[in-house]
Amino acid sequence: MALFDLKTLLSENTYPGRGIVIGKSADGKNAMIAYFIMGRSVNSRNRIFESFEGGMRTKAFDESKLSDPSLIIYNPYLVAKDGAIDIITNGDQTNTIFDHINAGNTFESALRTREFEPDAPNFTPRISGICYYDGDFAYKLSILKSANGRPGACNRYFYEYAPENGIGHFIHTYKCDGDPIPSFYGEPEEVALPNTAEELADLVWTNLNEDNKVSLFVRAVPLNGDKPTEIIINKNK
Repeated sequence: MALFDLKTLLSENTYPGRGIVIGKSADGKNAMIAYFIMGRSVNSRNRIFESFEGGMRTKAFDESKLSDPSLIIYNPYLVAKDGAIDIITNGDQTNTIFDHINAGNTFESALRTREFEPDAPNFTPRISGICYYDGDFAYKLSILKSANGRPGACNRYFYEYAPENGIGHFIHTYKCDGDPIPSFYGEPEEVALPNTAEELADLVWTNLNEDNKVSLFVRAVPLNGDKPTEIIINKNK
């Protein structure tokens, strides 16, 4: 089965919502991570990504327009275990995973304590990814979502991958635009990846819907131990 074209998946979908891509560069030299956010409301669009030592946060671009920070202000990315683990998510479950990992527990055990977002009627899924660098590179993805829009049940899905050169896996919160917005369904999409952070950032940012895209974070981690490359692109400047 042919890989999905990330350009096509993004350019033909006006609202995938928030998305995570994790995989291995085409030349096999880098672990690759991308995370983007989109927004339809003023509150959602009023954000930027900002890096800090050991992670990255969302932040209000214009504090005077921030109406409800509860589901839009969080740490999408944190480093754990002295750089041996990267955690990337679409909500404050980043910190839940971080705390569980540091306590000697697992990605899965952390997410079993969480569920989808309480934003009826959408019940936005929580999507999460983790990369392990201690030994051979490995990664996992997860999605926590309501049972076909029914808020009384949370379905939790976990995916574990054997990294392959030039292949990544893409998961996003919504299947497409709508009212209510339909949650992502099916397995994470297998996509082709380029070699560098710059190429991946250009591929994603260029093809996200111009009206709805907000911010993008890309991280390429050389598997030989060299310094990672990080890129942040914010629509609000």
